Amino acid sequence: MSSTKESTSASPSPTPSPTPSNISGKACTTEKNTQSVAGETYICTIDLSGKLAWLDSATATKLSDQRAADAAAKAAAEKAAADAAAKAAANKAAADKAAADQLAADQAAAAKAAADQAAADQAAAAAAAAAAAKPAPAPAVQSGCDPNYAGACVPVASDVDCAGGKGNGPAYVRGPVTVVGSDIYGLDNDHDGIGCE
Repeated sequence: MSSTKESTSASPSPTPSPTPSNISGKACTTEKNTQSVAGETYICTIDLSGKLAWLDSATATKLSDQRAADAAAKAAAEKAAADAAAKAAANKAAADKAAADQLAADQAAAAKAAADQAAADQAAAAAAAAAAAKPAPAPAVQSGCDPNYAGACVPVASDVDCAGGKGNGPAYVRGPVTVVGSDIYGLDNDHDGIGCE
């Protein structure tokens, strides 16, 4: 009986792939992952073109710092722009309020002026109406004549009677006389405004 030997051929062991000595600039997938190659630390960082790539730690740090500074500058610029816009809006609101207040004041002044003018016109009309309704002034009184009578000089005395009448004086007046005030001497017996008729 012959024995057959199975020949086993040893399968070759896999050859390790050589670790690249420089991976700088090669694509990576997860930002901030690190890898050490040949004593150098590489960080997966967004490069200048905006893609993830392995960069040496110094370059990666510099890029990260630059991005942070750019972001801070952009935020500061946006804040300054927002502050300027808010200030401009506040200034506009204040100016609009001042204009509205001035308009209201002008309208109030115009309304007051119109009311004052209407009151003055009404007062003038009332004065004119009163002047028109006022009786004509009595004729000028001669010196020594009683101002309550017109048409003849009624002397100022303790008592005045109509001349030719029944009175006993001591003073007399020849009529007719018009009573323009109080008939203090009783010359108008029938109270028709004319005495010594």
